Amino acid sequence: MSQDKIDIKDVTPKTYNPKTHKNNGDRFNPSNRIYVRESKGTFQKLRRYGGWFLLVLFAMVPWIPYGDRQAILLDVGQQQFNFFGTTLYPQDLTLLALLFVISAFGLFFLTTFLGRVWCGYLCPQTVWTFMYIWFEEKLEGSANKRRKQDSGKLTANLAMRKGLKHLAWWAIALATGFTFAGYFVPIRELVVDFFTFNAEFWPVFWVLFFAACTYGNAGWMRSIMCIHMCPYARFQSAMFDKDTFIVGYDTKRGEKRGPRSRKADHKALGLGDCIDCDLCVQVCPTGIDIRDGLQYECINCGACIDACDHTMERMGYEKGLISYTTEHRLSGKHTKIMRPKLLGYGAALLVMIALFFAQIAAVDPAGLSVLRDRNQLFRTNSSGEVENTYTLKIINKTQQTQTYNLDVEGLSDVSWYGKQTVQVAPGEVLNLPMSLGVDPDNLSSSVSTIQFILSDSEDFTIAVESRFIKKL
Repeated sequence: MSQDKIDIKDVTPKTYNPKTHKNNGDRFNPSNRIYVRESKGTFQKLRRYGGWFLLVLFAMVPWIPYGDRQAILLDVGQQQFNFFGTTLYPQDLTLLALLFVISAFGLFFLTTFLGRVWCGYLCPQTVWTFMYIWFEEKLEGSANKRRKQDSGKLTANLAMRKGLKHLAWWAIALATGFTFAGYFVPIRELVVDFFTFNAEFWPVFWVLFFAACTYGNAGWMRSIMCIHMCPYARFQSAMFDKDTFIVGYDTKRGEKRGPRSRKADHKALGLGDCIDCDLCVQVCPTGIDIRDGLQYECINCGACIDACDHTMERMGYEKGLISYTTEHRLSGKHTKIMRPKLLGYGAALLVMIALFFAQIAAVDPAGLSVLRDRNQLFRTNSSGEVENTYTLKIINKTQQTQTYNLDVEGLSDVSWYGKQTVQVAPGEVLNLPMSLGVDPDNLSSSVSTIQFILSDSEDFTIAVESRFIKKL
């Protein structure tokens, strides 16, 4: 077995019991609710600021105008994906595939280097969950107070506060549903039509669907999503090694645990720095005890680090009993940051990013496709010319009306029957029927290879190959 792998520890599932201040019971039972205690500190500030930044960005992007439409609109119905001045079509979706690959390798690189910081700081499940917990704390009180209230009778005052909490939750959920749907449907029209009851069925369905998912996931399921349903929690161990930065407890320094007076010489008492206050368990959003070792439920949010550092500061001990560290560092060995696996993920990520931008640079501002008339491959017209009929499909991918010129190469003395100059509106797909006529004496073979040329006033040119048939 590779020495870079992290040893597996047999950790019995536990749940924090506030009455005995011990851990017991089945932590994996969804019915055992976790009351998350508020935690303050450096890492929680970083998590809040990062979460608010992404939340505001998520909410604002659909409202940004660009020309006569949204700056970003993934119009699935029209099969047009607008990104500011660029419109992408299904044939350009290799860009989307590359974006997914970049996201995957970015996540692999980040996880190998810093563990599950995506889960702890950037994951929408975490951002919305902590936002819901904030409303819960403001309207119902601290974790201990909520636990005590829920174990007692439901009073009128408590029912009112719980009602306000759920109203706030639903308001956030509906705003989330509108925002998410607004990436696929024009959001200004969606909001107006929704509240005037003029919206179509499917936009309303998706708004309510994502609102219900947000309310259920962030309000009720919370850690159940992370522990039972999220696939990332299951395969993350394949990316971890003993040099991955994780939230870890320094067993050598902390053990033996036990309460003591602040003025007592705990070393003389045979005690470590851990005073067994269990605050690290109470602030954990997934309800684990980090002192039991690395567990896949840990989302690297750093809440236990801030809680423990605060306790160490009050006791006059050095901070860092719980910290972002590595398995090698905890065992007294050197941490190697630049290692083959991390470098491999980083190299793959850079290659994918380069391919993505190269693909963007290669996206044409217009598209042209040519369809031959398959019902009649050729005919002889009244002028004695051999005539072939085509349908040219022109796509304007820009956000401005464009004028295009059409021509053909590969034939001499060709007659063009149809428009050779057309105007195409932004995002429009224009179908242009036309025909080509050629004197039979100018055709040296029964089938000639030709090219249709599309050009605009800005020196953009695109050529599409087709065939001109004289006879079978």
